[in-house]
Amino acid sequence: MNSLKSGLIVIGSVGLLFLGACSNSNKAANTENSPAASTSIAQTSPATKKDSHHGESHGGQVAETVSYHLEFVPEKEASATHMDLYVLKGDNHQTVSDAKVTAQIQLPDGKQKTVAFTYDANDKHYTAKLTEKAIGQYQVKVTVDIKGEKVNGRFNFNR
Repeated sequence: MNSLKSGLIVIGSVGLLFLGACSNSNKAANTENSPAASTSIAQTSPATKKDSHHGESHGGQVAETVSYHLEFVPEKEASATHMDLYVLKGDNHQTVSDAKVTAQIQLPDGKQKTVAFTYDANDKHYTAKLTEKAIGQYQVKVTVDIKGEKVNGRFNFNR
């Protein structure tokens, strides 16, 4: 009788261990960084107004790579969507002002549109306007070319 109880306790404990291992909800982040191809793909996350590690935020979505910090800030206007992109380099987040920035945007109806960003020297960021007014989710892939080094960030916004 005593060995039967001990056997049931051992079997129950092993069963709980297997059950706990199977229900592990930790997911690995899918990030890619390929320095050999000189292209970085950044994952986005919503930014807080003040992040002590990254400095002052502008309230947009942040994409981090090993060397670069991208922050995408879309703002709805009456006739368009104004898009700002902050491109910063290094741990001290120096502004990158000599990049070529384009965005490949998937509209809510599935159509693609390419938009070029221009650098605003006064506000130290890149800016563009999207004139489409369709309601829905817009998927944005930003490509930043910095002296031949390409950095990609993926973002989205709703209108």
